[in-house]
Amino acid sequence: MNILVTNNQLNRIGGSETFTFTIIEELINQGHDVEYFTFVNGFVSNKIEELLGVSFMSKDRYDLILANHNTTVNKLYKKGFIIQTCHGIFPKLEQPSPKANAYVSISQEVQDHLAKLGFPSILIHNSINLERFRSKNKINKQVQTVLSLCHSEEANSFVKDVCIELGLKFKQAYKYKDPVWNIENKINKSDLVVGLGRSAYEAMACGRPVVIYDNRKYFPSCGDGYVKEILGFSIKNNCSGRYLNKRYLKSDFIQEVLKYDPFDSEYLRKFTERELDVKKNILKYLNYAEFIKNRIKTSKRNRKIKFIKKIIGNRNFNHLAILYKKI
Repeated sequence: MNILVTNNQLNRIGGSETFTFTIIEELINQGHDVEYFTFVNGFVSNKIEELLGVSFMSKDRYDLILANHNTTVNKLYKKGFIIQTCHGIFPKLEQPSPKANAYVSISQEVQDHLAKLGFPSILIHNSINLERFRSKNKINKQVQTVLSLCHSEEANSFVKDVCIELGLKFKQAYKYKDPVWNIENKINKSDLVVGLGRSAYEAMACGRPVVIYDNRKYFPSCGDGYVKEILGFSIKNNCSGRYLNKRYLKSDFIQEVLKYDPFDSEYLRKFTERELDVKKNILKYLNYAEFIKNRIKTSKRNRKIKFIKKIIGNRNFNHLAILYKKI
């Protein structure tokens, strides 16, 4: 198929930006002709062009548009059948556009939010390239190195203070100051990762135990802590920290770090294989698109039949239908 993948901005590393790259990469692997669209080109769009050989939008029509952000839906809805993926409940860009044909929620929390707004959706969790994000070396029996993928200086400073107190090596990949494209390499050089959402999923895919925590501008400092035992619940909120929504004191956070267990590595990897594999998730998108398209066709056909019956009457319609079958 000719498929367009969109994101409001592709000028820096972020959750939806990395998601866009991952989706495009897998669509290409599955043999589709893919282009991309964004309002703001830059770092990630350059990666899409250089590493994947994918060009900016050039066609008037597409068989399918996989859109992130309502701004791109509103811009491109005349160019083809659009599925909007909603990644959150708070940001304005993540709210559903009525101009999309169908909707995907990346968590139960988002699905419930869309339902309250009157937009039915299916649930397809975040998608990770499990060949890229995998364990390249074993973690230590005792936690030695902690990597913070938090999105604020306050959160990074908090995690660093905990590491100093526990005598652990602290590393960070703070995307606003020092963005790292091949983040899987830093993850694989760490034992424990602190972060939310996609950052947490990429760490789990690498077999790294995760503490769900951050302090972001759009909601207060909170977390779910060491996530293994409550992973099934935490993912309902996209591992955002809003399941437990706990505000940690330093002493509390230390206890979460000390829950580290190297045997959790295999469990977390298997979880990503079951729920987050981009290969499986792309097929879900494509099957969903086909299902909705067929339902729309059936609905249009039924409306036409109803209109014809109204004009010529049920008896004449049935008689014509019998003649048509004989012919």
